Amino acid sequence: METFSSIECFVRSAEVGSFAEAARRLSLTPAAVGKSVAKLEARLGVRLFQRSTRSLTLTEAGQLFLGEVSASLHTIQNAVANLASAEGRPAGTLKVSMGTVFGRLYIVPLLGEFLRRFPAINPDWHFDNRQVDLIGQGFDAAIGGGFELPQGVVARKLTPAHRVLVASADYLAQREAIREPDDLRDCDGILIRSPQTGRVRSWQLTSRHEEHRPLNLKARMTMSDSEAACATAAQGLGIALVSMPFAVGYLNAGTLQRVLPDWYVDDGNISIYYAEHKLLPGKTRAFVDFIIEQFAEQQWAQRFSAA
Repeated sequence: METFSSIECFVRSAEVGSFAEAARRLSLTPAAVGKSVAKLEARLGVRLFQRSTRSLTLTEAGQLFLGEVSASLHTIQNAVANLASAEGRPAGTLKVSMGTVFGRLYIVPLLGEFLRRFPAINPDWHFDNRQVDLIGQGFDAAIGGGFELPQGVVARKLTPAHRVLVASADYLAQREAIREPDDLRDCDGILIRSPQTGRVRSWQLTSRHEEHRPLNLKARMTMSDSEAACATAAQGLGIALVSMPFAVGYLNAGTLQRVLPDWYVDDGNISIYYAEHKLLPGKTRAFVDFIIEQFAEQQWAQRFSAA
């Protein structure tokens, strides 16, 4: 068990590049992690890390060893977690990352049913519109769109990530009819600024007939959140380009209307992400299967599709 603990300290330190950060995630002291790795190096007879006051980098031997033991460590940990489940049922802390507003609107309302089925699971849910390091930060799963898919992580598609143009009836009544994308040039745009880059992206419109046209909508104002953009457009302040999950409620209530309803922006998919393991922890498998089931039952893929 001492060797297993040393290997875990080594793998975590290699993943985050710091004894201090590895110690925080393992609930140990940095000194304990450093000593544990040093004992492992002594036992193996090789140096695994190059240490300096500012950095911790793997040696060639360390890189080779990490490749050999990392997957096996995760498999063993998952096996232990599954055996430790309450009476064979999924159990333990479930750490999940999801978009702030999307999570509040669509995932949080599912929590009661999820816990009714899996009472031994303790949710630890993080709401953030930025991509997380799923493995390095110890997340069991993440829900979102537009994520880069790092090695060792898989994605299951939940729904298309379409964006649509919306405005209030009052705003549209004050303008000439908008029939073509070129008619947007002189309209007041409520545009979305990326929380990751801080920039306003250039979008391409796609028609139901697979035509493509650039979106030329002058920026009257920018927002970093689709829900805020919907609320702003509902005040008659302009035309907003927003994600369908946030527009649906306003469209159903009649507060907003689609502008150019035959056109939309295809922004990929909203997916659920989790680590790729042959032996996935029971709590993670239960959550992934539950979310996929609920999206199918609620028909959200159809409701969120603008095509």
